[in-house]
Amino acid sequence: MAASRGVNWDRTRLLTSPWFASVRHVAERLPAERFPALDELNALARQRNARSASGTAIVFVPAGERGRELASNYEVRTFRAGEVQMRPDSWHDLFNALVWLAFPRTKATLNRLHHDELVRRWGEPTRGTARDVLTLFDEGGVIVACADPALGQLLEAFRWRELFCARRAEAVAAMRFLVFGHAILERALAPYKGVTAKALVIDVAAEAAALPPAALADVLDARAAEYFERPGAIDSTRALHPLPVLGIPGWTAENEDPSYYDDEKFFRPGRRGARGGS
Repeated sequence: MAASRGVNWDRTRLLTSPWFASVRHVAERLPAERFPALDELNALARQRNARSASGTAIVFVPAGERGRELASNYEVRTFRAGEVQMRPDSWHDLFNALVWLAFPRTKATLNRLHHDELVRRWGEPTRGTARDVLTLFDEGGVIVACADPALGQLLEAFRWRELFCARRAEAVAAMRFLVFGHAILERALAPYKGVTAKALVIDVAAEAAALPPAALADVLDARAAEYFERPGAIDSTRALHPLPVLGIPGWTAENEDPSYYDDEKFFRPGRRGARGGS
């Protein structure tokens, strides 16, 4: 695999930027000088014991032609054969692989739910809300570990200035933001103010919030997988909360200035959603 879209391989960036904290413990095992090969990713998958929900070991394979029959569908192939297809020169697919390695239980759960919905609705002209929710989180999700439920409520209520300015020190101490969506990881290659993720807020003890990112990722992997197994978890996209990623303290130097949050084009007021991961 090689770099694409003019972005050269830079493992140092993956190991230092807060955008990549969720996959840092995986990225540090990648080659320093070049994109990883499929056999290297598959070695990591074996070490992580990554499996689909069918129990089949995950293996990263070259993307081939996809026909219209059910068995060739990406999600079905992953669920039944454990094969995660990867296009050459694709950062997007590489980040998808890294998330499989960092959050194998949640990825397996999302894949199974995709599979079951696709089979149930096979031949219908629309994807349905459930698969929309799954795709939103799979591509654009951020898991927010929150040791103070009041802060999580501010995020869900779009009260950005109160959360990230007035209570900034508390947010820094009590909240951890781990990117799950591989499309959001790809955005980090050329970040811009409008990048918005879908946040799943999970209440945790203060001790969990203080864990190193790798250990916290393991905790949140189990919790997020449990969340998506709940009845009703994929009934509405409104259960996932919009989060302007560059509003997170420390993710850009610009947000040290409180006026950064005055721009309602990006920090919009909005509805209060239901709690997701408490």
